[in-house]
Amino acid sequence: ISFNAIDSALSSLKNCQSYINSGMDVATQVALDLVESFNDEEDVNKMEKVMLEYATMDRELNHYIKAFEETINQVKREKPENLPDLENLAQEKFLEMESKNSDSDLQKNEKYMYFKDQLKEMKKQYHGNDTIEQIDEDIAVTRSQMNFICPITQMTMERPVRNKVCGHIYEENAILGMIQTQKQKKKKVRCPKMGCSHVDVKGSDLVQDEILKRLIDNQKKQ
Repeated sequence: ISFNAIDSALSSLKNCQSYINSGMDVATQVALDLVESFNDEEDVNKMEKVMLEYATMDRELNHYIKAFEETINQVKREKPENLPDLENLAQEKFLEMESKNSDSDLQKNEKYMYFKDQLKEMKKQYHGNDTIEQIDEDIAVTRSQMNFICPITQMTMERPVRNKVCGHIYEENAILGMIQTQKQKKKKVRCPKMGCSHVDVKGSDLVQDEILKRLIDNQKKQ
């Protein structure tokens, strides 16, 4: 049995996932721009609804891909004399997965969680309470500059990424270079932030820190 056509279709579906991811990235950027420019909260909420719509599409697409992959593996494993109706088999598996859907699934979408986290941080920066504004400017600048320095390069970061496990931030290329070098040696990467006990930094644990990047860019403009 040849599965070339189905494999090709699955490959196309996986490409669709990249479009969904790009859409979620754009929606996140727009929401952060809205907060930064002090737009109406209602506009920001609209972007959150867009993110949830994307998360729904992503979940549905994941289920569809998984249903077809399970169907193909089942047929390959059982090797029936007559080829069954693959579409019906996959549809049954897909509907079974969809029947278990819940709103909490969407809340756990990685890009949606990142959206919420970055939005929260951006609101702190631009809509914080009066006490934030009362902090001595020199102290605030010093604190910011310290946060801007990569613990690996000891230079101001341009593309900061945050480690989801320990919360420390590094220059993206620097930490990915460390991970690649140690991987070739078959060794784990210890977090380069002094005093951190995290001993297994992975590329999958790194997320863009959009808020810090904006702060760094703003300081450069000044």
